[in-house]
Amino acid sequence: MDAPTDERLLQEYLHGKSGSFELLVRRHASELFQFVSRFTGDSVTAEDVVQESFLQVHLSANQFDPQRRFKPWLFTIAANKARDQLRRRTRRREVASDAHLDDDKESGRRFVQLLSADVESPDEELLADEKRRMVRQTLAEMPEKLREVLVLGYFHRFPYKDIGDVMGIPLGTVKSRLHAAIAMFGEKYRALAGDSEATKQNEE
Repeated sequence: MDAPTDERLLQEYLHGKSGSFELLVRRHASELFQFVSRFTGDSVTAEDVVQESFLQVHLSANQFDPQRRFKPWLFTIAANKARDQLRRRTRRREVASDAHLDDDKESGRRFVQLLSADVESPDEELLADEKRRMVRQTLAEMPEKLREVLVLGYFHRFPYKDIGDVMGIPLGTVKSRLHAAIAMFGEKYRALAGDSEATKQNEE
């Protein structure tokens, strides 16, 4: 028997089947947490945003258009709440100002290879930990709009259309912004990796 779709579960919840909402949470909470955590760079904030997002789904379930897909709608809610959190942090001066975008850089598609590296030995695991640290730092230094499109497109493999729905931008803008984000990530990551290697050599 095929598992019910997200959209079907939401309709069942609206008709009084509380277990359907619990199943929606179990299906999406982990990935939603990963998205918000990468976007905001803060796991505590991510926990709060995930809880607030599902609360918003509960409160707005009767306004959901059944012709739409549930997952982009859920991620749109979470992205909006995450942006609000980032703005509050910026107003409190807890984060640095965003860097400016340089559109003339190369695409830097080695980013995809970086994300898919396998970990097989203790040495490789240490290297992977270092890569993850540098990925997090690189993402944190990127402008919010580029960081968001990169996390949606490459960490979570959202189709262009769904990215556009989540971010509220047209398809053409999704493609150009994603290209710019990849370029910036590649430039910043390579610079950070170079600094890290230089520091290691100085310590030896």
